[in-house]
Amino acid sequence: MFIVATLALLITMLLTLVRALLGPTIFDRILAVNSFGTKTVLLIAVYGFLMGRPDFVDIALVYSLINYIGTIAVLKFFEYDDLGSGAYQEDDY
Repeated sequence: MFIVATLALLITMLLTLVRALLGPTIFDRILAVNSFGTKTVLLIAVYGFLMGRPDFVDIALVYSLINYIGTIAVLKFFEYDDLGSGAYQEDDY
C-alpha cells in the first residue's frame, strides 16, 4: 500500500515539476514549487515509515518549515522587489 502511495507521490511530483517549468505566470510557478516541496515532505515521511525510521518525520518537519519560509521570502521579494529590513522606511513619514 505504501509503495503505491510512493509511486503516486512521484507521479504527482513529476506533474508539479512540469507545471513549475511551464507555468504561464510567476505565481503559478511559485505555487508549483511550494506544492513540490509539500509533496517532498510527504515522500520523506512515507520513506521513513517504509524503512522503519521514525526520525525521518523530524527531518520532514524541518524541511516543511524551510519550504514555508522560502515561499514567503520569494513572494515578499516579488511583491516589494526587496527583502528589506523592516516595515517602516524613513521616507514613509
